[in-house]
Amino acid sequence: MKEKKVPMRMCVGCREMKPKKELLRVVRSPEGIVSIDTTGRKPGRGAYVCRSADCLKRAIKQKQLERAFECPLGEETHASLLEALKELEGEA
Repeated sequence: MKEKKVPMRMCVGCREMKPKKELLRVVRSPEGIVSIDTTGRKPGRGAYVCRSADCLKRAIKQKQLERAFECPLGEETHASLLEALKELEGEA
């Protein structure tokens, strides 16, 4: 029997390839709202980041998310993404 292929994605923070399930999807909706997609099914342009604040901060600092979404992100967006990540870490 053939083993099922594990989908791999690159973290925009640390640039490491990891299984898709280990990463968080950050999505820019068609309306231009950027948020963390916990389901992985929200419509819009997505980028993947490790489930650590360090990788998310690095992706923000190096403007990797802005590059991935092809639009500038404001400070309030950065703060809301970090806040959402802290809430997710609290649940785990």
